[in-house]
Amino acid sequence: MSASDAVTDALRDLHGRFLGLREGRRADYIPELARSDPDDFGLALVSMDGHTYRAGAADTPFTLQSVSKPFVYALALASLGLEEVSRWVGAEPSGEAFNAISLEPGTGRPANAMVNAGAIVTTALVPDSRADPAFQRILTCLSRFAGRKLDVDEDVYGSEAVTGDRNRALAYLIRSTGNLPVDPVAAVDTYFRQCAVRATAVDLAAMAATLAHGGVNPVTGETVVSSEVAAQVLAVMATCGMYDASGDWLLRVGLPAKSGVSGGLIAAGPARFGLAAYSPLLDAAGTSVRGHAALGALSERLGLHLMKNPALPGSTVTLVTTADVLPSAPSGRRERALHERVGVVAAQGALDFTAAERVLHALDESGPERADPVVLDLREVTGADSLALALLHAGLSRLAREGRRAAVVDPGDRLGPPDLVRERTGQDLPRFGSREEAAEHCAQAVAGPV
Repeated sequence: MSASDAVTDALRDLHGRFLGLREGRRADYIPELARSDPDDFGLALVSMDGHTYRAGAADTPFTLQSVSKPFVYALALASLGLEEVSRWVGAEPSGEAFNAISLEPGTGRPANAMVNAGAIVTTALVPDSRADPAFQRILTCLSRFAGRKLDVDEDVYGSEAVTGDRNRALAYLIRSTGNLPVDPVAAVDTYFRQCAVRATAVDLAAMAATLAHGGVNPVTGETVVSSEVAAQVLAVMATCGMYDASGDWLLRVGLPAKSGVSGGLIAAGPARFGLAAYSPLLDAAGTSVRGHAALGALSERLGLHLMKNPALPGSTVTLVTTADVLPSAPSGRRERALHERVGVVAAQGALDFTAAERVLHALDESGPERADPVVLDLREVTGADSLALALLHAGLSRLAREGRRAAVVDPGDRLGPPDLVRERTGQDLPRFGSREEAAEHCAQAVAGPV
């Protein structure tokens, strides 16, 4: 148990809250998807520091389906550039279902890369050669976004190939307008394979986090696409990613998102996190019922709506030990050793969800043994929103439950009034005006009577 598990607690709470939802149905028009377990439900979050949180069936594999579309769009943009890609596929909301015939009058361009017609064109734009086939490029790109090697579910691919006549019809229709740069049969076959790539909710959270992190995978540190491409993809996800429900999603949840008919759902908080859900029961728009409910509730609970939460000034978390801040520590060997075992986590600037999550991880990692007393120094914190405070309270409560002593340097009552802190953390948290006093308190409390 650790302070940062407070984020996991939030996911588990939502998982338990929505696990009982039985609305919706599986995508039975693809026979293999109808075999999925309707009780599967997983949630995952990956932060900008690469920390991963999960609840439920977050490690259960399933096929990407339409969740693959933003990432293949990113590959096309990275390969050809926005102007060239825009010659072939637009960026306007269609206001129609995912498999609608949404072609621009006069040009035959699909409305956007998130509907099937646009995704088939986007897939066809990926450079193809004998030495480097298009699908291998796509699979490599998806794997880099996920941070591990992904594979294809051949059974689902075969099922889609047998039943995918509508997508073939779309491809031939687009070709008839002159707006499909390759043979329709080849384009749709590659598209079916792309949709049948297998991943987990944890993988999807890492993929969404990579877009949120400016194209850099926060888990592996690899630059997958440029920050410009990542921003372009997020913009189209925000306006088109949820098909004819995109406007309502952006209004209520406020995050760029993409759904898939296997039950996958991703959302990205730029510069903050990647979120993912998996549950195969779908609503009329083809979106996971449980995933939609859980991500919407999490956005409301943690204040994640892009339009509600303007960017705060940068925050910094610094981890030091009392050996660095207490040069006048007692000279006795036992007392000095105790002082050197007290960790100090200092935060500065404005604290929001991302900054608070970093503080929690710093608390976990402070002290040589990660079980020693810790001081949280908030003197340089200029402000903290209510959601950041709730996370800090939950993390300090966890430290208390595992018996780890903590003290706070908080002369400005950044954590709130003592009664509120006691209620939320379950302890009378000692507060001091300096690191030295707080570290001395922790060291003496651990040392006990001599």
